[in-house]
Amino acid sequence: QVRLVESGGDLVQPGGSLRLSCVGSGFTFSNYAMSWYRQAPGKERELVARISNNNKNTNYADSVKGRFTISRDNAKNTMYLQMNNLKPEDTGVYYCVRRILGNDRDWGQGTQVTVSS
Repeated sequence: QVRLVESGGDLVQPGGSLRLSCVGSGFTFSNYAMSWYRQAPGKERELVARISNNNKNTNYADSVKGRFTISRDNAKNTMYLQMNNLKPEDTGVYYCVRRILGNDRDWGQGTQVTVSS
């Protein structure tokens, strides 16, 4: 059974930092590209960042480039999202997603990030 469990969400002030984690189980983690998505209140889910299975390729939404860093540790079956210089518009539920054959297929339950003073 595939499981994706996110953690690390919190309330943080603008300009602050957070690191999100996603632990995968029930599959061979190192075989799959992974993604982070987020959903703000009243908005559709949007892709934040994506990473290849071997850590060699990453891409980011324009809104987070230079502030967020996606990474993974395949030995720990874990993906990370380091978020710096957070802004109120980064508020939302952040989801970890497994990609299969170019499609974002399996989703975690999400972790809440709130950026507010």
